[in-house]
Amino acid sequence: MTEVKTNRNHKDSVFTRLFSEKSNLLELYSAISGKSYPESTKIEIVTLSDVLYMNQINDIAFVLEDRLIVLIEHQSSVNNNMPLRMLRYLSAEYDMIVDRKNLYKQKRIMVPSPEFIVLYNGDKKFPDYKELKLSDSFKSKTPDLYLELVVRIYNINKGHNADMAVKSPILSGYEEFIAEIKDNLKSMELREAIKLAVKTCVSKNILVSFLERHSSEVENMIFGEWNIDEAIAVRCEEAREDGIDIGREENRNEILDLIKKGYTAADIEKHLRG
Repeated sequence: MTEVKTNRNHKDSVFTRLFSEKSNLLELYSAISGKSYPESTKIEIVTLSDVLYMNQINDIAFVLEDRLIVLIEHQSSVNNNMPLRMLRYLSAEYDMIVDRKNLYKQKRIMVPSPEFIVLYNGDKKFPDYKELKLSDSFKSKTPDLYLELVVRIYNINKGHNADMAVKSPILSGYEEFIAEIKDNLKSMELREAIKLAVKTCVSKNILVSFLERHSSEVENMIFGEWNIDEAIAVRCEEAREDGIDIGREENRNEILDLIKKGYTAADIEKHLRG
């Protein structure tokens, strides 16, 4: 059986940990693509370490047959700049796959064709399916389009895209687990909500093997993931109170990057003021 190669420098989330298991990833992609991939299908996980996505680093990139698939779970509002981010990500992936010296040779270099998928799991209302196109960001719209990149977004909140959940019991279990946490949060703190969701799902025979093997890690990973949005809001508010302009896109991105690295509001202010 072919082993999945994983980039261990990449910071895991529950999503990446769950779907970095070969059988789970094959099942999920089969449900998304509508194809059926046998257990013998070769997969290589080529996720890049903590690049590009600011606080959104829980993605999986993998090569399956002749395709390079970038798969992301998105728990916040889907950003309209996702195609542009994916373009940069793809460039970094190809840079890793291709020896730069070969770019100057006459022989054509063959690379896996890319596919970009976002699984939306946020709280805001979102359709079952949506596409974002790179060309929507072009300043001039011409009949001749020489570059396009399409990001396919699927809503995986419980009750959406039921056909995918039926085809992938692991995805369905993940949806149930996240739904349990969200429901628990209505009456308790986050850490309690996670612990109870783990117990409830195990009692319902949902993701039992995964949750029993990684229970403490799951709690810590989700606690960190879900707290980042609150941390960003607090730090940005502190920055506003200190008179730092966070309205510009470059400042927002820089602030988010500094927060990820553990900088305090005072450190951020000092850094931005130079």
